[in-house]
Amino acid sequence: MKTCVIMQPTYLPWLGYFDLINTADVFVFLDHVQFSKQSWQQRNKIRDRKGEQLLVVPIKKGVLKEYFIKDVLIDNNKIPLIKHLKTINNNYAKAKNFGEIFTELEEIYSEKFDNLVDLNIQLILYGCKKMGIEKEMIRSSELELVGSKVDGLISICKSVGANRYHSPLGSKDYIEENNLFEENSIQLSYQEYNHPEYKQITYDNFIGHLAFIDYLFNR
Repeated sequence: MKTCVIMQPTYLPWLGYFDLINTADVFVFLDHVQFSKQSWQQRNKIRDRKGEQLLVVPIKKGVLKEYFIKDVLIDNNKIPLIKHLKTINNNYAKAKNFGEIFTELEEIYSEKFDNLVDLNIQLILYGCKKMGIEKEMIRSSELELVGSKVDGLISICKSVGANRYHSPLGSKDYIEENNLFEENSIQLSYQEYNHPEYKQITYDNFIGHLAFIDYLFNR
C-alpha cells in the first residue's frame, strides 16, 4: 500500500500538518491551484502575552484569483520578513529551546525568497527535519495532471503510483460529494489527530493549533 497526502504549502503550518506528512509515503505540495488571499498560505498564528498574534506575509499587488500558488510573489518592500523574525524573538525569547531554534530560523529568514511557495516549503522542510520526518516530497506543478478537486486528487495519486489517499478531515465534505476514489481503486482515509498539550513558556493556559515553531520552542 502506497499512501499519498496532498496539501497546499502553508506558512508556518500547525502540528497537524506534520502529522499528515508523517503518514505519507509520498507527500505532494499542491502548488498548481488558485491562490486564496488572506488564507493560511500566507499567514499563521504564534503565541504572545495576550494569547495569539498573527503573522502575515505580504504579497505583491496585482495577485488575482487566477494566480496559481506557485506564482505568488512576496512583497519584500512592504513588510520585510525580518520583522516576522523580530516578532518571534520578542515572544519566544524566554522559551526553553529559544537559542537553538531562533538561530536556525534566522538562517532561513535571512535568505532572499521571491516566491511565497519557496519560503513556505523551506520552513516546512525545516519542521520535518526537527521532528525527524523523512518522506518523498514533490510539487504538483511538476506532475502531468488532469481535472480539479476530487478528480485532481485522484490524478495526483495515480501520477505518483499511490493506491491510498490520506486526507485532512476538513476536506471530507467536498470529497464525499463526489467520492470517486473507490471506483479508481484508491483507498480513502481521513486524518484523526489529537493535538498534544505542552508547557508554553510560563503561561498558565495552553493554546493549540499555532504555528509549529511554538512546539519547537517549547517541547
